[in-house]
Amino acid sequence: MNYSLRQLRVFVTVAQARSFSRAGEIIGLSQSAVSHSVKELEQQTGVRLLDRTTREVVLTEAGQQLAARLERVLDELNSTMRDVGRVGQQLSGTVRVAASQTISAHLIPQCIAESNHRYPDINFVLHDRPQQWVLESIRQGDVDFGIVIDPGPVTDLACERVLSEPFLLLCRADDPLASLPQVSWQALQGANLVLQDYASGSRPLIDAALAQQQVEATIVQEIGHPATLFPMVEAGIGISVLPALALPLPQGSQLTVRRFTPCIERQLMLARRKNRSLSGAAQACWEVVRMQAQRLIETRTRDPLFHAGED
Repeated sequence: MNYSLRQLRVFVTVAQARSFSRAGEIIGLSQSAVSHSVKELEQQTGVRLLDRTTREVVLTEAGQQLAARLERVLDELNSTMRDVGRVGQQLSGTVRVAASQTISAHLIPQCIAESNHRYPDINFVLHDRPQQWVLESIRQGDVDFGIVIDPGPVTDLACERVLSEPFLLLCRADDPLASLPQVSWQALQGANLVLQDYASGSRPLIDAALAQQQVEATIVQEIGHPATLFPMVEAGIGISVLPALALPLPQGSQLTVRRFTPCIERQLMLARRKNRSLSGAAQACWEVVRMQAQRLIETRTRDPLFHAGED
């Protein structure tokens, strides 16, 4: 049978009101539209459901049976739809978020704290892994969403940029480059560099920046954990290029950072599976990450490091 939910609702309303005109007033339809809807339903069922008189509408035996059952079915359907709506808006449960180690250490803690404050019934669970693991976990649905370095042209992810941040020079305070207010990329020509390995989403961007600036340097160490950059550089093994999110420098270190000219930035993005909706709780956490990134941007507007050489 090719009947519609609208036809069923109209019929039940007529059965309860015992009048086409009163039923039309209740559901906001004209009397003729109500009558036409009931006739269509009768054609679909193949039986007469109502006897019409000049004074009232009387249910046939088949109509009485259908009306009684439909009232229960429609009540159950309404209850089910309300429950589904509450689930979609529910701000509770576990939300799994993946991010690389630098992002996890310097952005996500504030996000978790803010989420705990705003949504105490949401359990914000962090998975800090290398970039490729983060991307794969998003694709496989192992996490609700991730925060990644711009993955480039991808067709299976929906990405939203939340933060642009510059790459900085990391060197010892007694390095000649430390005396400059800002450093050209060409100053790295022939230098010994300590860089993160290719598990980091930043490394391909650093390689591209060096190539774009026609800089040839010697990579003396490639390391996995970003925190290892600091003792390597402080020990004099080489200098480094790191994203601004890796700051602050270790307390008491003899290190400093300088801004590069021209400024080359990386983009941090919220990423989720394309064409897959987030739960209400996951969407709330997504908004928290976006908000914290905006707060970081506002904080940086007051930091001279991020405006060196600007007019």
